[in-house]
Amino acid sequence: MPKWAFLFAAISGLLSVVLGAFAAHGLRGRLDARLMSAFETGVSYQFTHTLALLGVCILMTLWERHWSLVYAGYAFMVGIVLFSGSLYLLALTHMKWPGPVTPVGGLFFMLGWALLAVGIWQKAP
Repeated sequence: MPKWAFLFAAISGLLSVVLGAFAAHGLRGRLDARLMSAFETGVSYQFTHTLALLGVCILMTLWERHWSLVYAGYAFMVGIVLFSGSLYLLALTHMKWPGPVTPVGGLFFMLGWALLAVGIWQKAP
């Protein structure tokens, strides 16, 4: 999993920068304040959890893989797709159905942090 998780994190980091620049230069003035805020929240959480995923990958490289670190990585990846992805869809398409998906992504973020804590507790020297 580390190679794929590192790759996911690299692409997610790139997309965070691209989407942040797109929001700042391409969407400003085109979206109302509420939708712009939702889009920016998606970028912020995506970038933050991309860094968390990188941390998980590094820990799995330094320590042997532990089930909680593996699942933390997957939880962060799912959270990025569901949380940030649903906010991007909501802001860009004005559709209402992505709204209920956002909290599910948030739950995956919380699960990822909890699993990371378990892995650190069990594996840290």
